Amino acid sequence: MSKYVLPVSVFGTVIGCAVLVKNHMTGGHCPSKATINGKTVVITGANTGIGKATARELAQRGGRIIMGCRDMEKCEAAAKEIRGKTLNPHVYARRLDLASMKSIREFAEGIKQEEQRVDVLVNNAGVMRCPAWKTEDGFDMQFGVNHLGHFLLTNLLLDKLKESAPSRVINLASLAHLVGEIDFEDLNWEKKKFDTKRAYCQSKLANVLFTRELAKRLQGKSTGCCICTGVTVNAVHPGIVATELGRHTGMHQSAFSSSVLSPLFSILVKSPELGAQPSVYLAVSEEMEGMTGRYYDVLLEKEPAPQALDEEAARRLWEVSSRLVGLEEEGQCAKVDPLAEGQSEAAQT
Repeated sequence: MSKYVLPVSVFGTVIGCAVLVKNHMTGGHCPSKATINGKTVVITGANTGIGKATARELAQRGGRIIMGCRDMEKCEAAAKEIRGKTLNPHVYARRLDLASMKSIREFAEGIKQEEQRVDVLVNNAGVMRCPAWKTEDGFDMQFGVNHLGHFLLTNLLLDKLKESAPSRVINLASLAHLVGEIDFEDLNWEKKKFDTKRAYCQSKLANVLFTRELAKRLQGKSTGCCICTGVTVNAVHPGIVATELGRHTGMHQSAFSSSVLSPLFSILVKSPELGAQPSVYLAVSEEMEGMTGRYYDVLLEKEPAPQALDEEAARRLWEVSSRLVGLEEEGQCAKVDPLAEGQSEAAQT
């Protein structure tokens, strides 16, 4: 019997540590019980994973939910399922392909024409570690979908968000931004050898830079408390979640990873329901009212990577993005309000 003691002890220790790590990484459920009756929420990529779980919980809390998805068959099925489970009839599927500027503009125009208000915009959709694919408009797929698509959509819906203030924008980022670098000389990987990991990290860093620059343009120079437009914007890393996002990673590329590493990895990851809790928290929590330009690691505010605090990089990325998506010449992009800057400075003195 004694020969089994050590192996059993080691196995038990490993499992125990895994459970502790998983509990730490999940962050638990949204502590707020707030309802959002009468409020309209737009969620991208809402037919599966974190997006679907976010839509379901916000529908349960009484929201009018607009699910923006590329695959309408899956989106309609998900919307029907959510309506049935929550008994909330106000859950709608709308076509949105973030790899197409045309589709984004059509979606945004539909929202502006059909919806009286937009109280919350959850920029949830994303792609991760995909091959060297290009969007319909010729952008690197990860940079185009994860950053440019949401950048354009947010700017197109800003007037509606301002009209509905206080309103909130939530950008799903990732810990991957910690090692991200913005290559302004070759954002679309046309001059150097494509690296799918670096491309993903670049897009996630762009999410955080976009968040901070948008917050600045909506309320003045500093991030902190929104005092101008009533629109807040924050970024969040939801944790490591079991979704379809990782289908292009090496985890599923070999028999060893599928049979050995994948089961071990599954011990550490959390369900989409738990993965949705940070987004739900930022969308409904009373504590988040007026908070803007922040970065959250699950449910805790953290300081992002040093490169995500580079104000010049954030400004430059904004200007480049505006030009790439065609907002610069249209004059539709959010600009820093000089009056807001003065108010922000006065508030600090």
